[in-house]
Amino acid sequence: MPLPRDLPIVDHHCHLSPSGEGVTAARRFRALGGTHLFLATQNYTPKVPRSLDDYRAQFETTEQLARRVREETGVVVFPVVAPYPIDLVHAAAEIGGAAATDLQVRALDLAGTWVREKRAVALGEVGRPHFPISDDLAPLVDRALRHAFSVAHDVDCPLVIHSGELDEEGFRELAGLARAAGVPAERVVKHYARERVSATERAGVVPSYLARRELVREVREDPGPWFLETDFLDDPARPGAVLDLGTVPRRALAIAEQGPEATARLVVPFVESVARVYGLELRPPEASGP
Repeated sequence: MPLPRDLPIVDHHCHLSPSGEGVTAARRFRALGGTHLFLATQNYTPKVPRSLDDYRAQFETTEQLARRVREETGVVVFPVVAPYPIDLVHAAAEIGGAAATDLQVRALDLAGTWVREKRAVALGEVGRPHFPISDDLAPLVDRALRHAFSVAHDVDCPLVIHSGELDEEGFRELAGLARAAGVPAERVVKHYARERVSATERAGVVPSYLARRELVREVREDPGPWFLETDFLDDPARPGAVLDLGTVPRRALAIAEQGPEATARLVVPFVESVARVYGLELRPPEASGP
């Protein structure tokens, strides 16, 4: 059976680039039934930002991409902005740890301003590098992460977390950081979750699962909140990485073909979780428009 016309089809985390497919990828997403994208900012030049103006230009590029996608495809786009946590590691090698940390903090404040002005819906990606870092850099990364939680509290928005794979202790640490900052754990999203995480293991933190076929089968009975994402990178050197932007609507259609009961489960990642975590009530696709 086809996808219900009143069901939003949401990719919770992707990237688009002016030097990649950009709007073309979003058009493919729409043709397959996709309706809403959460678009995470990224570095659009080979060098990491080394000034606040560099981050401002980066966020503006993301905003421009979101606008073009809306206007040219009708897909609704929610920008998510923040300095990438790995930037701190690379910038520290060039400008020193103190200056790199200060830049991260100021860029997080800038991202918070964008949320306050409703130019973005969340801070992301924030967190920690997914690879080992030196003992000198670890406390600087942690300082930036704690500041991200503080900004999220001040502007009342979710955080999208970048990190390595987390075990139960890792999820509990994130929940503890949220609690210390006065942020509900349910507004903390662990992006790029590659394995099912039970409600007891995740301490209230919300997983955003990679929409791989087997993983979608495992998680779809979870009462939520949880999301599906592709983490599409839009990198010409790595076409289709991490997953192609058409993946989430394809997975949704495969579930819908199993009948009404299976289709009803799609309300959890596409409607209920978006409302609980972001406070967004998504309109039916035909009403969304550009």
